[in-house]
Amino acid sequence: METCFGCSLTQGKLPIYKVYESENVISFLDYEPFNEGHILILPKQHRQEFTDLTPKEHLEIQKASHLLSNVIKKLVKPDGISILQNGGIFNELMHVHFHVVPRYKHQNFAEFYATSDDQFTPDIHKLQVMQQKFIEVIKLIG
Repeated sequence: METCFGCSLTQGKLPIYKVYESENVISFLDYEPFNEGHILILPKQHRQEFTDLTPKEHLEIQKASHLLSNVIKKLVKPDGISILQNGGIFNELMHVHFHVVPRYKHQNFAEFYATSDDQFTPDIHKLQVMQQKFIEVIKLIG
């Protein structure tokens, strides 16, 4: 199998702003965040679909989403948090991944799925600052 985009991220072949890692899971900031603090959680091993996860990977993803949701609450004080996973033809990484997204009142979540023809350029400085904040809070509440 050719390496998928998600595997390239989890294996360090592409740059990421990692905020959390366990034996089987890695989490990092989304390059195109819906809101500041939006993160992705992926299993380290290639798994294309949610149903392909091992029980251990599933448990570690749940633990990571719980921990990182608490971190997001402390850092950006959202009105809520959405945790979602898109499978099948909606899985743009071809590797199972979960979004943990801080949300605010009066936001239309349909905008999360809006496509844009504009070329997106990530704000590297913002990503680095947010990465450091995540790491600091995880050390405090970890």
